[in-house]
Amino acid sequence: MKTAIVIGVGPDRGLGARLCKRFAADGLKVLVAGRTLPALQAVSDDIAKAGGQAVPIVADATSEHDIVALFDAAGDNLDLAIYNAGNNTPGRIIEMDADYFEKAWRVACFGGFLFGREAVRRMVPKKTGTLLFTGASASLRGRSGYGAFNSAKAGLRTLAQAMAKEYAGDGIHVGHVVVDGAIAGDKIFSRFPNAAGREDSLIDIEGIVDAFTFLYRQPERAWSFELDVRTSKEKW
Repeated sequence: MKTAIVIGVGPDRGLGARLCKRFAADGLKVLVAGRTLPALQAVSDDIAKAGGQAVPIVADATSEHDIVALFDAAGDNLDLAIYNAGNNTPGRIIEMDADYFEKAWRVACFGGFLFGREAVRRMVPKKTGTLLFTGASASLRGRSGYGAFNSAKAGLRTLAQAMAKEYAGDGIHVGHVVVDGAIAGDKIFSRFPNAAGREDSLIDIEGIVDAFTFLYRQPERAWSFELDVRTSKEKW
């Protein structure tokens, strides 16, 4: 059975959880990775109840030890790896602590390097595999008040693009999905309760998952590097 790793898994109504469930439903064994075991276990239990296979693994995306161990747990059948970890870190540069800026970079960019490196180390010898990264509108353009987040996500995107070019010849498909806007999920609804009344302006989670599955299923003679997803109401 082919194996997938998804890191950055949180609540059920979140992108990480829905990615796990979709790829498990498609027949992959999914390693469900994130920081909070109860959330990971809940997603894994749901997958098992639906007839799929999943293993919850607590891992810090910025820990080299944790990421190496995560990929070791995947075994020899790794076919898909998705880096969905990230942290929206607002703040004005003039008032920002260096530690705050560095933490934003470590989660959004450095963690992507660790994850991507371990993925290709295992995929290249087999000459096959897909590595996907979750991006944001911050990956493409700077925004006042979000300098730390912008720089980290832009760094992740250029890392992904470099890896796409570096490993295409080895049969590795590297892709990047730009999520341009807020997602209709637990994170936004818990922070902004009034958002539940304007779901038409929030991006549908399953639509984002569709973008990931589209990239995963692309034939080798017709690969895309990047897809962007937004609502019809988003000004871009």
